Amino acid sequence: MANEAAPVGAVENVADLGSYTHDMSMIGLFLQADMIVKSVMFMLVFASIWSWAIILSKRSTLKKLNRKANIFEDSFWSGEPLDKIYQRVKNSKQDPLLSTFAAGMEEWQAGVAGGVPSKESLQASLRQRVERAMAVTINREMNALERGMTFLASVGSTAPFIGLFGTVWGIMNSFSSIAATNNTSLAVVAPGIAEALFATALGLVAAIPASIFYNVFSTSLNRYAGRLEAFTDEYSAILSRHLDSQDRNGGSSTGAGTSGPGRKVA
Repeated sequence: MANEAAPVGAVENVADLGSYTHDMSMIGLFLQADMIVKSVMFMLVFASIWSWAIILSKRSTLKKLNRKANIFEDSFWSGEPLDKIYQRVKNSKQDPLLSTFAAGMEEWQAGVAGGVPSKESLQASLRQRVERAMAVTINREMNALERGMTFLASVGSTAPFIGLFGTVWGIMNSFSSIAATNNTSLAVVAPGIAEALFATALGLVAAIPASIFYNVFSTSLNRYAGRLEAFTDEYSAILSRHLDSQDRNGGSSTGAGTSGPGRKVA
């Protein structure tokens, strides 16, 4: 039986479909997108990479700080004189807890350089100066630790909307293709929709980890700040006990006074 000729309309449709062939891989979608959608995708990829750099760095930093804090607190409560601890750690690489301790010791030593004050008002002033010095150090150190958190928060809140902008622009391109070709076939509409969905996906890929780790790190930083503040309270209590012991002894000795079992503060 002789081969039947294919309808002319069918041949034209097949040719049209071939002309609309697109690479639907991620790289292909990026290369075939227009400059606006490419800019959105590039922005979201950069935000995602930078967010992960902050996440990995912050995670490593907090882990090290908590480990060092555990070691220092074990030494602090071991009964070793505080002045010896200070001499040992003041030239070492500082972390927030060591910096807080050093600030308190420096202010204390400056305040008792001429002897431990005997007047209650002078003792109260000394305690306030020590606490203020430690509080200022805590604020400075926490500000340094919180670097990058604003970026994570911004990515977590804005990346979905940036991806949505790429989505809207891709759909607009799809409708423009329909209008230009007067063809509503899937081959005409699909590339623009794929670009739009790809931009949305990149927005979510950037936003979800940034939001999750922002909350995780916020909790960890608040807990660490509370740890520093608790240490400041404990240190102030030690100084207060030392000053009280000076009052009970009835002197303003410039020497080292015990402020607890085996503890010295100057």
